[in-house]
Amino acid sequence: MTIPYDKKFYAVAAAIIGVIACIAMAITARSLRTENAGLKARQTELMALKDEALKLREAVGSVTEKKSVTRVEGVVQAADEIFKSLGISQKVRSVKPSGSGERQYGIEEEAEVQLEKLTMNELVNLLYRVENAPMVLTSKKASMKTAFDNPTLLNVTMVITLIKPK
Repeated sequence: MTIPYDKKFYAVAAAIIGVIACIAMAITARSLRTENAGLKARQTELMALKDEALKLREAVGSVTEKKSVTRVEGVVQAADEIFKSLGISQKVRSVKPSGSGERQYGIEEEAEVQLEKLTMNELVNLLYRVENAPMVLTSKKASMKTAFDNPTLLNVTMVITLIKPK
């Protein structure tokens, strides 16, 4: 059996077309693999950025909530509210406003607070209340010394800052 010339030609042409199609598919598969690897790398990068963005959104949300709750006139009133809530108003020697300044995020008011004969527990509660106050209140610096008459008690001097929105 001999194959006519036309059928041989078609068979060779079909084989060549098949080889060309295989080469084209291999090249396409390789480019798709490299593109997939790039997209996976980008996805991991975006996932890390998403986590950061969620953390920042949460932090901004908590500060925004604190800003909206702020109903105090100044840092002295804010400090006085905290002292009254803890029951340590009688241990406050002085609350002196030490100035205010305008920042890009709001107005900062500072006050120097001097407290006498605090227990360690009262100091921890005070710092906790400053940190978790319903307003943006921070403690910039604090110094502690033991009381002269009772070394288990502390004399504390600290600078408290109230940040009010513009």
